[in-house]
Amino acid sequence: MSRETEFYNKIAVELSDLEKYKSLYHDSNYNMPSIDTLKVIVNDLKDVLFIGFFGKNEMKTHTLTSYVNYKLEVIQNLLKEQIIRGICFSCSKRVKNFYECEKEADEKAKQFIIRLPEIKQLLSTDVAAAYNGDPAAKSCGETILCYPSIEALTYYRIAHELLILGVELIPRMIMEILHSKTGIDIHPAATIGQYFFIDHGTGVVVGETTIIGNNVRLYQGVTLGAKNFPLNEKGKPIKGIERHPIIEDNVIIYSNATILGRITIGENSVIGGNTWIVENVPSNSKVFNIK
Repeated sequence: MSRETEFYNKIAVELSDLEKYKSLYHDSNYNMPSIDTLKVIVNDLKDVLFIGFFGKNEMKTHTLTSYVNYKLEVIQNLLKEQIIRGICFSCSKRVKNFYECEKEADEKAKQFIIRLPEIKQLLSTDVAAAYNGDPAAKSCGETILCYPSIEALTYYRIAHELLILGVELIPRMIMEILHSKTGIDIHPAATIGQYFFIDHGTGVVVGETTIIGNNVRLYQGVTLGAKNFPLNEKGKPIKGIERHPIIEDNVIIYSNATILGRITIGENSVIGGNTWIVENVPSNSKVFNIK
């Protein structure tokens, strides 16, 4: 063995130490879900959710249904493959043969396609909220093309439906793609009602167990987070507990407000900028940080 080969072999042995770096190794005979393919899927979904705004705009009115039909078939086939990969990623927890995984993925992809009209209806309310909530918006179309709020909610509503269907890993990946694009960090498990608007958007954080009602508006830098992380007997954070806020209907939360813990902000309330809130706020309240 040459000196150079010996040099690289020594480093390779160190990097391949599975006992030392067990958490950084994943044993799988199937490819991981693809970020690039998920981006394609979301872009194709935007094409059918916001007809005429995205894609190549090659459809005509008389061929519109045929064009959407074609796109749905493409989306389902791409999504099925990614769902299979997500299932295989979690095989250490669920032992299945590939045929069962393929059947499950096909069914979940079809169920997702069935839910697209509901997603589109919800997005139509978000577009209305953006247009009505910002005097600078000249049209609904402008909010679709330009506003990070609509981009964020498109990704969120897609990822949230996939999560409800029990799709593995992919919803988190979709939301991290969105996070890197806009600076808006929404966990796909959060529950968000109709007519939701994030003005400006950058730096907004919405935690996993957050519940947001209808007609809620957030401004940039708002955090809906956890106050603390209860630990189990091994000193590790307990997963899945309700630890994020409940925001009721018709609430406005201004920039850089921080709301932590399983508390409730009552309906019709206004939370001022740069406030720190860890206790319930009654309905019809106004909370400001004025010195």
